[in-house]
Amino acid sequence: MSLESIKVKQYTTTTTDWRLTPGYVHEGRSDFESAHILLGRFLADRNSEDPLLEKELFASDGIFEWGHAKPLEKVINSQSDLEFLLLHPNLLRNCITIIEPWEHVGVNAKGEDVRASKNVAYIAQKVADLDSVLLPVWSTGVLDPEIVIPAINSGYAVVVEGGDPSTYDASTWTSPACSREDMFALVEKLLISRSPTSAAAIFICVGHQLAAECHIRLIRRAVKEVLGTTSLERDRSGMALRSLQEVCQRIEAMGKTLPVKKRDGRVVAKGWNDEHFAVTLNELKEVGDCVLLPYQSPDGDALGIPWELIHAHDVTADAHEGVIDTTIQYEREVSISMFHSDEVNEEAILFANWAYRSIHDAIVPYRHIIAGSALSWLIQLPDSLEILCSTAADGAILTECSATCINYKDFETKKIRRSFTCQFHPELLSDLRAIGNSEAPSYSTLKNDDGVRLFVRLLYAGMQE
Repeated sequence: MSLESIKVKQYTTTTTDWRLTPGYVHEGRSDFESAHILLGRFLADRNSEDPLLEKELFASDGIFEWGHAKPLEKVINSQSDLEFLLLHPNLLRNCITIIEPWEHVGVNAKGEDVRASKNVAYIAQKVADLDSVLLPVWSTGVLDPEIVIPAINSGYAVVVEGGDPSTYDASTWTSPACSREDMFALVEKLLISRSPTSAAAIFICVGHQLAAECHIRLIRRAVKEVLGTTSLERDRSGMALRSLQEVCQRIEAMGKTLPVKKRDGRVVAKGWNDEHFAVTLNELKEVGDCVLLPYQSPDGDALGIPWELIHAHDVTADAHEGVIDTTIQYEREVSISMFHSDEVNEEAILFANWAYRSIHDAIVPYRHIIAGSALSWLIQLPDSLEILCSTAADGAILTECSATCINYKDFETKKIRRSFTCQFHPELLSDLRAIGNSEAPSYSTLKNDDGVRLFVRLLYAGMQE
């Protein structure tokens, strides 16, 4: 069968074909501890042998495609598929769930649609015998986020993949099953569902951009609800509401007036109601290998960024460790695959970090009051948001915000949980091809690829929290 025919063919395995025990290389013998150990072993060096049995992940006919054969048989194509998973919770608890906003993440130089979700599944299975479940919302719709998010959060990780549409242009979301608003609703719910028992989320490319937009939407919603509240039960002195409202008034004033300015002087957005405030077209399209650079605080005077936003981010960066920034610091040069033309705006993330920190700090002394009120959902917001790295072209910074760490600080234990976003594709090798359109990479090849190592490190860190 030619690659072109594979590309257009839709496979539809049914739940009767699904494995009911975790693991494929060692079927029925994969669990959290074994997977975590194998991820750690992979990261320990660059030359050790594969500790798993040698087993072909491609089907006997040479095809590696979702819904065609094991280990890619678990695709949620309908409500009934989701209900089957809910009846078999062990499947969700022992897997990575991959959400596809779009049918591919772009077209590479060979003219191939790149379905990068297959790379995520291949890497996880090859490295640690981790199963994957696919939710292709571009074809199924988001189903019911109130049911989907708690279900998938029971697993090892949730990966939101990339795609072709732009978050600032609703007309580019042409799938009749899943509109831009549907994706915003799903990602917003995912962002405020991080708990001590939930999976870490990894947002890639358009996923990274969706997360950025949803940070701003959540902050706008928080401000609107707080300022629209007249009283809180058991807030006898009124101090809890007054504290929150004073903070939200400052956030609103900043959000409505903050400009987004590119380094060439162009102003691309004026305030948080602008469609381009969180995400806009990049100065240049980035395709291929790029070197990740440590993020450097901007010149606020030159870009018109208020000092308190920069200062708040400096404090966040000093207080938290975002995995990607540490990797850049201690690994050799980290080369990564880029595949995008839009970018998340630095100003929007600096603003979101400052706003999250402000709301969190305002809640701290009154959290017992907020917890029993209609504003209790504010407790689920991130504590802070850190920009981890940038990329450059011709010696000049091109994508300031190439990755972020979303920090959630527990109000009682003070423990930190994290999710991650990245503009780059750590799951793609340098050829920018979907596994299945290219040969199956060996364990050794994966072990020596910077992007794969970084992706595995995010899984490894996320599973520890």
